[in-house]
Amino acid sequence: MLGRKAVGRNAAVQKYDLLTILGVHALSQGKTAQRQTLRLICLITARYNWQSDELSVGQAEIARLWSVDTRTVKREMASLRNSGWLVEKRAAARGRVTLYGLGMARILEDTRPAWEKVGPDLVARMQPAPEPEANGKVIPFPQPTLPPPDTAWGQVAAGLAAQHPALYRAWFEALRPQEAAPGHLALKAPSGFHAAYVTTHLQALLEDAARRVLPDLAKVEIR
Repeated sequence: MLGRKAVGRNAAVQKYDLLTILGVHALSQGKTAQRQTLRLICLITARYNWQSDELSVGQAEIARLWSVDTRTVKREMASLRNSGWLVEKRAAARGRVTLYGLGMARILEDTRPAWEKVGPDLVARMQPAPEPEANGKVIPFPQPTLPPPDTAWGQVAAGLAAQHPALYRAWFEALRPQEAAPGHLALKAPSGFHAAYVTTHLQALLEDAARRVLPDLAKVEIR
């Protein structure tokens, strides 16, 4: 689940998920909402500090980034505040600009219909973490699901789960082995987005883990 700050071992996945959700949401809206969401994405990618949840940028710079005038910036920033997508943490004063944070809870609530369009893998990642029981006992974190250990993919998956547990649960656990030519490892992803993300961001890690089990491996394919 995306928290107020995208930090820790799974931070990269959380950032990518938020930007994906915003983009998919925007594409389902009218031109006005699309443009405003794209402008927010631009601010997040260019100036947002993920670790401290801070967006500190002057109106003149925003106008330059958006290719608009400062009057448009004032109107759009006010609209984002009113919607709860931006939260004012410190008002502007002499010599300093307004400091904003992301209204993460409101963003996630408003974009919830877009989650299913991305795929079940994202929906699963967006579920809240287990809460401690009232008696103080902590609910054990679910253990990863591993394929049969007597298969090639089962051995590769076990290595990934041991070395990269967060990435395994988020991206590798849902992959399923498919028939492939000798020297090839073919895996089926639950969605096109899932396949594209693994291929783009995790292919090298996956191939390295696979070659430890399959020394003669020539290619890993995500379908």
